[in-house]
Amino acid sequence: MAKKKPKFYVVWKGHNTGIFDSWDDCKSQVNNVQGAQYKSFETFEEAKSAFKMPYEASIGKSKEKPQSLSEAKLLKIGQPNLKSIAVDAAVKGNPGLMEYQGVDTSTKKVLFKQGPFEEGTNNIGEFLALVHGLAYLKQHKSELLLYSDSKIAINWVKQKQCKTKLEESSKNKVIFDLVRRAILWLNNNEYKTTIVKWETKAWGEIPADYGRK
Repeated sequence: MAKKKPKFYVVWKGHNTGIFDSWDDCKSQVNNVQGAQYKSFETFEEAKSAFKMPYEASIGKSKEKPQSLSEAKLLKIGQPNLKSIAVDAAVKGNPGLMEYQGVDTSTKKVLFKQGPFEEGTNNIGEFLALVHGLAYLKQHKSELLLYSDSKIAINWVKQKQCKTKLEESSKNKVIFDLVRRAILWLNNNEYKTTIVKWETKAWGEIPADYGRK
């Protein structure tokens, strides 16, 4: 088995800035930081060079005007409601190995986790995560909010459809079986859960994020 390459994380905007050698250390610096700025690198030298440059330059946006929110916009958005759960998906390749999870927004405790599954997409993962979150909250008779950072997945749930262009195959049949179950659940269940878009630009990465940026 090939040895996993180490990663280094540069934080330009967070509780503390600098270079960190683990995702847990990086995450502790950017959690709940509005507009947190960070990125992973394969080697320490790459991270060291990147830290000397502005964030926008390091992610290939040096020729673009940095995207930021005004103070008025930030005030209007406010802070996330911690009485909630957050969901997210991750995929290695697109399509590729796909997985998703739901966590307690406040404590980051994992409440459910599925995958990885072969030949999936991020949009499908986000959709399945949302429906799983709805079913989880209904089962537990919970009135918590449900956060997702995917506009596409939120719209698919509202439409009770998964509008993926991915074709079903022998490799991803398990995923499509889950999609069919999710759509069936949406059509056969009523729920009172409020689904809310996670404001990444204002709040940083969603708490359910896999940290593979």
